[in-house]
Amino acid sequence: MKRNGRTAIAQNRRARHDYDILDEVEAGLSLLGSEVKSLREGRVQLVDGYARVDERGQMWLESVHIAPYKFAVGFGAHDPERRRRLLMHRAEIDRLAARVGQEHLSLVPLSMYFNEDGRVKVVLALAKGRRKADKRQALAKADAQRDIARELARRRQQG
Repeated sequence: MKRNGRTAIAQNRRARHDYDILDEVEAGLSLLGSEVKSLREGRVQLVDGYARVDERGQMWLESVHIAPYKFAVGFGAHDPERRRRLLMHRAEIDRLAARVGQEHLSLVPLSMYFNEDGRVKVVLALAKGRRKADKRQALAKADAQRDIARELARRRQQG
């Protein structure tokens, strides 16, 4: 699916259910050739993924599964669960690391896409985990909004 010169690869819909999204940032991704080819086939899972800053101040994307490319064997193949370096400006990494440390937040991937240059980008969310009651409340709020929208559409159609 192509939007605004972007070709979507994967979405993490579960993240919007499990977390309150406070902020979103875009980051580049350092990948191997076989990983890019596998991404072109859409063979990635973002559900368990997260990002973190290591002791050297570099940001890494971890627990994202990119399936091995079927034609890459031996030297050309990659480890599907390896951690991948995120490419961001130093100031942005420092700002995110400070917020994660002070406010006890998580960095979770929301989506992955190819931009118009063919580079892979990942959208990370600065998020706070929801409890079970919070999830129920969010679902009830979304249902109420949907009912309101449906009723407004019905009234517009009648009159």
